[in-house]
Amino acid sequence: MPHSFSPADSVVVVTGGGSGIGRALAVHAGAEGARAVVVVDRDEGEARATADRLTRAATAVFAADVTDGAAIAGIVEHVEEEIGPIDLWCSNAGVHRGEGLGQPADWEISVGVHVRAHVHAARYVVPRMVARGRGTLLVTASAAGLLSDVESAPYAVTKHAAVALAEWLSIRHDDDGIGVSCLAPQGVKTAMNSARRDGRTGFGTDYLEPDAVAAKTFEALAAGTFLILPHPEVASYEQRRAGNRERWLAGMRRLAARVSA
Repeated sequence: MPHSFSPADSVVVVTGGGSGIGRALAVHAGAEGARAVVVVDRDEGEARATADRLTRAATAVFAADVTDGAAIAGIVEHVEEEIGPIDLWCSNAGVHRGEGLGQPADWEISVGVHVRAHVHAARYVVPRMVARGRGTLLVTASAAGLLSDVESAPYAVTKHAAVALAEWLSIRHDDDGIGVSCLAPQGVKTAMNSARRDGRTGFGTDYLEPDAVAAKTFEALAAGTFLILPHPEVASYEQRRAGNRERWLAGMRRLAARVSA
């Protein structure tokens, strides 16, 4: 069943909140009436820059590596004891590492940020929500987790894992009153994409501003939607993939050839 979330008078935590989609999610939550917005990022300066934009909500800033389970456990405990019960945890941090098959370090970082970080959120945040019978977890994945990324295997594979984990959590915790949503944008105008962006994605899709992605995300959370697609055409791409895998793979091979040329 859908579990609706409203930012009004809520406590929201955003990881990767120092820039890009994370910053936009934090600012949007504050603008929509959140009581407190907690910004988590490896770069404390960027996290504080996000907090400075939040004029309507109390804020807290944590400099932390989301792959560090002990650090995430400590943040959860502090927020719950000093600020209040967490209503929405945005597990949002992301990296784009590894050209082609990538190097071992690219896989380690990608698995840590795109898989372990979400597991840490599920391990330390979700049980508290279950005990209260309410709460929402947002996992930021990517359209690459539904389709692929022809440039980076570490990114494509770990984003697929993020989607799968979000699905599993939704299956297991829906009856507990917990909303789980998976954000899967395609092209977004962030620093992570700046070196790769020419205004359109390889699929011919326009890049969106982070603010537009955040607005669509909160609309979907209000409706209790699991799969959030700021680029709605991704749904038809996924249907083509499932409907005729051989044809889809042939098209992706052509895309990879164009990108490599």
